[in-house]
Formats: sequence, C-alpha cells, structure tokens
Amino acid sequence: MSDISANDLKVRGVASIEAGLADASEAIISVRGHKRFVVMDVAHYEYLRECELEAALSQSRADMNAGRFVIETPEEHLARLERSV
Repeated sequence: MSDISANDLKVRGVASIEAGLADASEAIISVRGHKRFVVMDVAHYEYLRECELEAALSQSRADMNAGRFVIETPEEHLARLERSV
C-alpha cells in the first residue's frame, strides 16, 4: 500500500494519486503524519463491494438455515422494533 501526504496531494493533485496507485491497489493519504483516507481505483472498489455483498448474503443464508429469522407482517415488525427500544 502506497502512502501519499496531504501536501503532495495538494501540490501534485490527481497525479500523486495515480503515482500512488501505480504499484498498489490502494493508497493511504496521510494528514500531518496520521493516516486519514484510503483511495483506490473504481474497479478495486467494486470488487471489494461485491465481496462485502457476497459475505452478507452468505451470512443471511446461514441465518436462514439455522432458523434465525422471523416471519411477520410489516406492522408486527414495526411493533417489535418499537418494543426493543
């Protein structure tokens, strides 16, 4: 993972991001020596997002297979939510 300073980003703009991503899929932007932001190209972001959605789907399937779900009307669902607050 590449590291880009906020000052470098300010001076060189998008060119500093492109250079940071030349050898890595992600680059960290540091502000005053502290890591603050991560930048990546859209293709890598979409890949990570797809992985996140697949993990959520897998967890939902596991919950269903284990019987951890409730069948209820929208009104029943809202009432249950209100009781849990």
